[in-house]
Amino acid sequence: MAGGERRRRRKVQLSKIFTLTSAKACFKPDHSRIGRTGFSRVVYCNQPDSPEAVDSRNYCDNYVRTTKYTLTTFLPKSLFEQFRRVANFYFLVVGILSFTPLAPYTAVSAIVPLTFVILATMVKEGVEDWRRKQQDIEVNNRKVRVHRGNGNFDLKEWKTLRVGDILKVEKNDFFPADLVLLSSSYEDAVCYVETMNLDGETNLKLKQGLEVTLSLREELDFRDFEAFIKCEDPNANLYSFVGTMELKRSKYPLSPQQLLLRGSKLRNTDYIYGVVIFTGPDTKVVQNSTAPPSKRSMIERKMDKVIYLMFLMVVSLAFFGSVLFGISTRQDFQNGIMKRWYLKPDDSTIFFDPKRAHMAAIYHFLSALMLNSYFIPISLYVSIEIVKVLQSIFINQDIHMYYEEADKPAHARTSNLNEELGQVGTILSDKTGTLTCNSMEFIKCSIAGTAYGRVVTEVEMAMGRRKGSPLVNQSNGSITEYAVSVVKGFNFRDERIMNGNWVKEMHADVIQKFFRLLAVCHTVIPEVHEETGKISYEAESPDEAAFVIAARELGFEFFIRTQTTISVRELDTETGGRVERLYKVLNVLEFNSSRKRMSVIVRDGDGKLLLLCKGADSVMFDRLSGNGRKYEEETRDHVNEYADAGLRTLILAYRELDEKEYEVFTERISEAKNSVSADRDALIDEVTEMIEKDLVLLGATAVEDKLQNGVADCIDKLAQAGIKIWVLTGDKMETAINIGFACSLLRRDMKQIIINLETPEIQQLEKSGEKNVIAKALKENVLRQITNGKAQLQMSGGKYDAFALIIDGKSLAYALEDDMKDIFLELAIGCASVICCRSSPKQKALVTRLVKTGSGQTTLAIGDGANDVGMLQEADIGVGISGVEGMQAVMSSDISIAQFRYLERLLLVHGHWCYRRISKMICYFFYKNITFGFTLFLYEAYTSFSATPAYNDWYLSLYSVLFSSLPVICLGIFDQDMSARYCLKFPLLYQEGVQNLLFSWRRILSWMFYGLCSAIIIFFLCKTSLESQAFNHQGKTAGRDILGGTMYTCVVWVVSLQMVLTISYFTVIQHLVVWGSVVVWYLFLMVYGSLPPSVSTNAYMVFLEALAPAPSYWITTLFVVLSTMMPYFIFSAIQMQFFPMSHGTIKLLKYEDQCNDPGELEMVRQTSVRPALVGFTARIDAIKRSVMRSHQREP
Repeated sequence: MAGGERRRRRKVQLSKIFTLTSAKACFKPDHSRIGRTGFSRVVYCNQPDSPEAVDSRNYCDNYVRTTKYTLTTFLPKSLFEQFRRVANFYFLVVGILSFTPLAPYTAVSAIVPLTFVILATMVKEGVEDWRRKQQDIEVNNRKVRVHRGNGNFDLKEWKTLRVGDILKVEKNDFFPADLVLLSSSYEDAVCYVETMNLDGETNLKLKQGLEVTLSLREELDFRDFEAFIKCEDPNANLYSFVGTMELKRSKYPLSPQQLLLRGSKLRNTDYIYGVVIFTGPDTKVVQNSTAPPSKRSMIERKMDKVIYLMFLMVVSLAFFGSVLFGISTRQDFQNGIMKRWYLKPDDSTIFFDPKRAHMAAIYHFLSALMLNSYFIPISLYVSIEIVKVLQSIFINQDIHMYYEEADKPAHARTSNLNEELGQVGTILSDKTGTLTCNSMEFIKCSIAGTAYGRVVTEVEMAMGRRKGSPLVNQSNGSITEYAVSVVKGFNFRDERIMNGNWVKEMHADVIQKFFRLLAVCHTVIPEVHEETGKISYEAESPDEAAFVIAARELGFEFFIRTQTTISVRELDTETGGRVERLYKVLNVLEFNSSRKRMSVIVRDGDGKLLLLCKGADSVMFDRLSGNGRKYEEETRDHVNEYADAGLRTLILAYRELDEKEYEVFTERISEAKNSVSADRDALIDEVTEMIEKDLVLLGATAVEDKLQNGVADCIDKLAQAGIKIWVLTGDKMETAINIGFACSLLRRDMKQIIINLETPEIQQLEKSGEKNVIAKALKENVLRQITNGKAQLQMSGGKYDAFALIIDGKSLAYALEDDMKDIFLELAIGCASVICCRSSPKQKALVTRLVKTGSGQTTLAIGDGANDVGMLQEADIGVGISGVEGMQAVMSSDISIAQFRYLERLLLVHGHWCYRRISKMICYFFYKNITFGFTLFLYEAYTSFSATPAYNDWYLSLYSVLFSSLPVICLGIFDQDMSARYCLKFPLLYQEGVQNLLFSWRRILSWMFYGLCSAIIIFFLCKTSLESQAFNHQGKTAGRDILGGTMYTCVVWVVSLQMVLTISYFTVIQHLVVWGSVVVWYLFLMVYGSLPPSVSTNAYMVFLEALAPAPSYWITTLFVVLSTMMPYFIFSAIQMQFFPMSHGTIKLLKYEDQCNDPGELEMVRQTSVRPALVGFTARIDAIKRSVMRSHQREP
């Protein structure tokens, strides 16, 4: 009984606000389209077996699938995906041709490696898709209560739901489909919905059912319920819905106010009843779930070009050999004379027929294409995929990027872009929730012209450092203090009004009205913890919660809200005790982006009618009465100071209403809300305009959205790494500028180029003239400002002059037009930092696209809200902050982290490592295959281009799969040129990736050339050392099997030792796979050679009986391997001594134990090709230069 009473009181408590702000549903022009194209959906509610409901039964079921494959499509679709890759398709063609007489090797040896690679990739795809399948099963098997007749509701799985079903969804459950709200646990059919999974917003949305269905409060009420709904067809628009419900022979309009979307959650409401209208793929959330853009790293795109280059080389070599083969074949039999009589040219097949030499050349071309296929690394793609997946696991498991407070680790949602993290040239960042916490704290206020609040903000501390002076409180000259908030949302310190001391202030009556307004003028919902009795608040925004908490901490505690009242505990100035005051809430005039204010009309305990209003300074000062401007000048000054300190401000004002005026207002607002015309909203705004005037100013509030921990340090390190940082924010310019100073993106000596359209001349122009004329004039004005900015850059010849570009959203709209965006980008690239203020989500995406396509650099976008999704998807890499604005940004990102500061480690450590690993891995792949492939080509040339392979068939097949694949995979997983500590200590290392030094064409071609040289040395030294002399003590000469075995041994040793020289950081695993590859080769020689000749063919007993017993084999191997490695030793020594790269220089410092020597560190930093122009390091450098210039001017 007590529990039921508590729930009843809660119903009244939570449903009140909406009743005061809503009115009856009305028909709008869109409702006239019902039944036409696009509005043809018909739903029979609670009639599953009705003959008329046949259309509803034909709608899709509620099963949602996010997998890429199904059981029947996995094999064909996966094979199609694999053979879309040119290399795999090439090897498939080679495998098919290997069944023909053209093949220089057996078909099995060609098919097995391809099958292994394809199966490995398909298994990886299958495992990833199975994980998605498991998630689908979990979601589709969730249960909800469904009406099954006679007022009985049974638990059914989500996937079984059909259009027209009546559901009962309970508190904190997700909606399983798109529903029309019928009723709720509240008497007025109100419910609270959290749409975080849809739009990223954490504030609760109010929904309300139709008046005609609000009486359906119990399960038995649905026993005979039947209704008929016509509505729009499935579409992706989350914020619109048009339909009609026919009930009891009457029609009622349906709007988004009755729509509950799949993926949203029921909050602060015990239960709701709803009817299913869209299921599964038809739901709006699924309609919005477009596939994320396909992103490929720059290295992967260049790797495709290298593969094409390799194809060109293979074709060229095959063509060259075929021409020479054709010529020599034609000359074999001329005028009855046989030149190479031992080949029997007078009795040969078409493949060697001198009379048909052109056909023999064509067939040879095909055979040579097959033989030269070993130039292409067959295991390259699958090896890279394995490496990237394991690299992603290392990122996910990094304890240094784990945010313990929220229990959120870093999460690489895709492994395709790991190496791209090491090449970022520009970061485009959101501000609120990304650089800042999006956790508002009440920190200062201005009441009756007096500033209160002694706590210094982070922005003010940065301003103090900028000016080189301590911060002084404007009101009494005392130095302000920095404090950490004990109460969440409240970080206010001022003994003058805390602990009830406000009653001693000169304007105590104004202070009382000020905090009463904060305690009453809001839409916050109080929740009392049943065990502790503590009150917590559910607010639509963090600002609202901060205001109510501030009022409570300063003695005005809001603790109960009923259907029409608000109760506040406050200090009685006469008795000195705490009293409870009751305020009857008559109307709530809601906040929206056009009004920029909210008001409540209440009747206090003395019977006075009060209008309490809070809003932006841009609209509030104009609504003050002549007698209400007493503190306007001081308040304006304080508001400007608060904005300079990076704080968000609101103006508080009130007025008393007389009864007659309120009666007129009530009548007019009721008429406006019940209007069925299309301009209903405009009528409501017109009525509220009439009442929200002649206000009396009380003061202003200031709340701080604090910088996240470590933001300034992170930005400084990123700047030293040569990365430029742009801030794209929706905040006003003053706030954005001061946040820029706080995080060291701006500094005092930096020249600011400000582009805006908020000048008095522009505002005057906008008040007069035609739209086209105004738009043209504004565009010309922006172009002139951009041109002047470029002129400033050109006039500044100083190497260390730093410019900052600051542009507002209005100007940005013109700057992003096709005929102006290039000149805008030139200006922005020339500046050290760029801040775009008042940017819309679309503008953020357009700026990101402009930087990505125009600068040619790798771009990284980072944000935390739904408004950042476009920016994240447009950038080369999208990083989502898993903060308080929901998961929309995270779900659309490539990588998610919990705090901005983790970006430092993500890029400078993991990005740097992944870039070096993948670059070295790919270059090494081509090196080892060219080394192997060119020995084949040289041997074929040595045998008159006869397409004869130098090696046994299985030697050929297993080279890339068994004898050389694992070491290069381990290189890509474990190698480190520097430890994480040194990567962070020397951000200069990161610039190697920004400049792409390790995967430039020069680097790639040099590795290829080195592979060619290695092949030449191996072939000719082996051939020369083994020909025309006895191979063993029995006097036998070396044949093809012995020459091939010796060459192959040298190749295995050379590529393995080259791997040893390439690895910078050895682990036990790398030792095992590198030396293990050599051991496996010798074991294979013994085991395979011991098999019957029908299996081992020309490798039968080659090692045991021919190679191993012969000293010349071991001497030749040692001599050839040392000779082959010598060029690399010489090159590395010269480079390290005379042309060291950044990592080489730092290795020398580390070796000489000079990594902590300030002089050496400064010398290393001066070698940066992209010196830091932002961050506190750049600020210190600027101070040093200023001091030096001042000394130089002294006589």
